[in-house]
Amino acid sequence: MRTMTAALGLLAATAVHAENRIDLVRPDAPELAAFGDHKIGVTTMTFTNLDQIDIVNTDETGEPPRYDRDITVEIWYPATDETEQSGTYTTLIRDGVTEATLVGQAARDAVPDTDETFPLVIISHGYPGNRFLLSPLAENLASKGYVVAAIDHPDSTYDDQTAFGSTLVNRPWDQRFIIDSMTALESDLGQIIQDDNVAIIGYSMGGYGALIYAGAGVTLLSTTYEWGAPQGLLERNLMGTESHAALADDRVKAIVAFGPWGNNTGFWDAESWAGIETPLMLIAGEVDDVSQYSAMRGIFDDTMNTTRHLLTFAQANHNAGAPMPAPAESYAVSEELGYAPFEHYADPVWDTVRMNNISQHFVTGYLDLHLKGDTEKAAFFDLTPVATDGVWSVDEDGNETEDHSYWTGFPNRTAAGLRFETKQAGE
Repeated sequence: MRTMTAALGLLAATAVHAENRIDLVRPDAPELAAFGDHKIGVTTMTFTNLDQIDIVNTDETGEPPRYDRDITVEIWYPATDETEQSGTYTTLIRDGVTEATLVGQAARDAVPDTDETFPLVIISHGYPGNRFLLSPLAENLASKGYVVAAIDHPDSTYDDQTAFGSTLVNRPWDQRFIIDSMTALESDLGQIIQDDNVAIIGYSMGGYGALIYAGAGVTLLSTTYEWGAPQGLLERNLMGTESHAALADDRVKAIVAFGPWGNNTGFWDAESWAGIETPLMLIAGEVDDVSQYSAMRGIFDDTMNTTRHLLTFAQANHNAGAPMPAPAESYAVSEELGYAPFEHYADPVWDTVRMNNISQHFVTGYLDLHLKGDTEKAAFFDLTPVATDGVWSVDEDGNETEDHSYWTGFPNRTAAGLRFETKQAGE
């Protein structure tokens, strides 16, 4: 019987992975990972940023060419109560040629819930990535009363991975342009967006862009790298310039950066970090060998003009907390890449759904606190720094005793492998 039960469990798990679900919440997930009360709609829109410098086609000399930059965005939003929840997304995986179908809860082009207005959340993927890479977080947040716009950054997607210099220059400006475009919508969808209440969530290069947007202009040295942007075009994001100062945006109330890249290669210094005054939460893997964990701890230590948090996944690498579970199609070795795209999504130590649920929990609490003014959520951030130092202590009725210090919202024995640190502005 045990053998049969184990076999059935394996078949069920295999079926779930083959279905590529992005809406999984484990039974041991922390409290705020659960989906919210709102039905979810999703739609796709393309916005055109006119007359932009074409960095991909800019030579070392001569006048940089210009073009109209088309940016596709996937938008999740609260829908009417009559919405039937189920939907699929067709996307390319990391090799840029293989299609995968993702399964979630959002209904395509559902009617927005116009009875309320909701904060806007921008999601910005890594290099390369696409607008579906953080879709488990996007759907989850929309169910809790957020409009979530996930960007396909040109020159930086799986099938459009071109000059890295374009990503270096354009990331914060793409984020700004999509905020401007979303808040200018006049449709029913536009009517539900709070145009002065925004958060940016960035992963890897998306985190790089979010930090620049938040006030951390780049160093002069970084504008001279041979592998960077041609003709010094990265100076648009240089700390202390009028162009970088133009990014200042009091609509943005919070920043979440997963594995932000850049501090490991000299893109910022103490002057840069002094420019960030927006609340900041960093989420990182302890053995990240892409963005370098020590470099991300440096961001946490040096952004002294704001309150900031650092959530660390012990022994996790660069994929800590952000990417969706690896699609079934990513398990095979890709002829395009020469390896299995699986590694683009997965971590060798942590279960991806587990990490997604932990991220959903912390990001939900963080955005509720800073964008919705829900001060009760502050309890979810008042934590013993090392989770395993917390004590689970309840009485026979299940009520917490005075000795209880386990992480708020986590069931007993489920916070192992995590650290959460906070520094206040001025520290």
